[in-house]
Amino acid sequence: MANMKPGERKLQILQALAQMLESPKGEKITTAALAARLDVSEAALYRHFASKAQMYEGLIEFIETTIFTLINQITSKEENGRAQALNMAGMLLDFAEQNAGMTKVLIGDALVNEDERLQVRMNQFVERVELALRQAWKLAATQGEIPDSQSTARAAMMMAFVLGRWHRFAKSGFQQTPSEGAMLMLSLLAA
Repeated sequence: MANMKPGERKLQILQALAQMLESPKGEKITTAALAARLDVSEAALYRHFASKAQMYEGLIEFIETTIFTLINQITSKEENGRAQALNMAGMLLDFAEQNAGMTKVLIGDALVNEDERLQVRMNQFVERVELALRQAWKLAATQGEIPDSQSTARAAMMMAFVLGRWHRFAKSGFQQTPSEGAMLMLSLLAA
């Protein structure tokens, strides 16, 4: 532990928390269990985070940074609004599939019985993602691909689809992957 660079232990704690969230059983994660997994004392955890809520905030920050960086990449590389929306939805499904434990944070399951502000923050995250989808569909409308009146509804449907796939993935114990058959379904939504 003494040989670790600043921030390494903090990252190690967040990685262990994310790995524990990948358990399909959905057991409540305690600081005692997290400390035992890392072979440190609970006090050692609290030297890096003031509370378990701060640990979850670290995971949420990772999610937000990663997702919005990828959304920005999609919008800067793809000029077609419909393709932007499809790529964003596909990326959201892939992110969950590659970060199974984070899916429980995305859908709020990991935040049950935690500080209420965490769920509020995830709700705001979903709203911001839906706004990005809406902007893509508005671009598609200006490109003459869809009527302008449909951009909000299409974004809402696509976000509902993504949320449903995330839920299905988590509730199936990570057996039914979000991307399974998703591109056909998304293309039907985008038609």
